[in-house]
Amino acid sequence: MSILRVSGAIATALLLGCFLEGCSNRPSTVKAASVKDDKDRHAAPDFALKDADGKTVHLSDYKGRVVLLDFWATWCGPCRIEIPWFTDMERKKKDQGFEVLGVSMDDNGWEDVKPFLAEMKVNYRVVIGDDPTTQAYGGVDSLPTTFLIDKQGKIAAIHIGLAGRKEFEDGVDELLQEGSSPVNAGGASPAGNVAAKR
Repeated sequence: MSILRVSGAIATALLLGCFLEGCSNRPSTVKAASVKDDKDRHAAPDFALKDADGKTVHLSDYKGRVVLLDFWATWCGPCRIEIPWFTDMERKKKDQGFEVLGVSMDDNGWEDVKPFLAEMKVNYRVVIGDDPTTQAYGGVDSLPTTFLIDKQGKIAAIHIGLAGRKEFEDGVDELLQEGSSPVNAGGASPAGNVAAKR
């Protein structure tokens, strides 16, 4: 094998490793956690962030539902892989007491995010994040970073970097089966019909 081929193989491997790791300013490893025991969970920090319609969204609005809270950005390659999974999960599991809530970390805000949501046909609520919110969640240094939150509003799992679709689905299914907390009347979402607004 020539030196040129070896160099090309190494460069390809490094590029693939960076892509799978997630988008970050500093090195980190891809971590995917299974659902924690209830005794090991702690309350997810509440926040007040604006959605595309300028309405304030509080995480506490979702209590009683299982929430997949995804910190992402339009420029993040691994985020683009996960978002269609989350759109599909929202469509299939919404009536079971599940919600996806996206937190965009784009510097240009809605100017970049709104066209991206339309392009990707996102059917769940998205808000624009800020530094206080990421710090409340332990300092979100890599994108995507995704939290699975149980019906009581506690963090049950954290996925940093690109995780597998099955890991998300298994975690959500496990959380949906826990307890018998009621969802909002008629299974309605506090977010309303976001897809219809776009």
